[in-house]
Amino acid sequence: MRFNGKVVLVTGAGGGIGEATARRFALEGARVAVNDANAAGAERVAKEIGGAAMAVPGDVTKRAEVEAIVKRVTAAWGRVDVLIANAGINRDAMAAKMTEEQWDQVLNVNLKGTFLPAQAVLPGMRERGWGRVITTSSIGSLGNIGQANYAASKAGVIGLTKTLALEYAKYGVTVNCIAPGATMTSMLAGVPDKIKEQIIAKIPVGRIADPSEIAAVHCFLASDEAAFITGQVLFVDGGMTVGI
Repeated sequence: MRFNGKVVLVTGAGGGIGEATARRFALEGARVAVNDANAAGAERVAKEIGGAAMAVPGDVTKRAEVEAIVKRVTAAWGRVDVLIANAGINRDAMAAKMTEEQWDQVLNVNLKGTFLPAQAVLPGMRERGWGRVITTSSIGSLGNIGQANYAASKAGVIGLTKTLALEYAKYGVTVNCIAPGATMTSMLAGVPDKIKEQIIAKIPVGRIADPSEIAAVHCFLASDEAAFITGQVLFVDGGMTVGI
């Protein structure tokens, strides 16, 4: 198992891609800290994983809560080796009708909520000379009607990732980004079948991704096999962005 003895913190792990990622790391031997703003979701996932997991609920947009999360994980397991910064939301609206609240909510969770956990764990990774930070963008970072806030936040995550990669490469820490395409999470499950069919028609492989497929890429980028990869954005989208 690739992650025996490693400590992994996954944000937004109360469901969807985050939950699948937490489960995959645990299967590969890691101790997993399951974070989510929804405490019940975090507790459920940690309980179902079992002794290799602990729930650390909290709001990743608040520095004090992020620092408390990292402190709790460090107190229990000594360190954080891998951060999967996965927490994210959407509040869709056409740009002309988007409220300031909708803008702020999405930028806070998706961008600030990526920066603060990274900022909290990177000093320890630098000190130990090893670490992995994997952020979450989206094909939406390329632009999408009705998602000015989401696209801006996810494009910002890419810029943040590249900057952190440059700052920490010499310390044995890699920072990479996954940009998923359409993935069968609760967000997509509620979309009408007709819209899903339209989405699938745009995907060259002809289907929507399962969260476990994104989790597998997280594990690869966190592994020693990916030690020479940093500052990269990997679109896991079934070919949707080929040629763009």
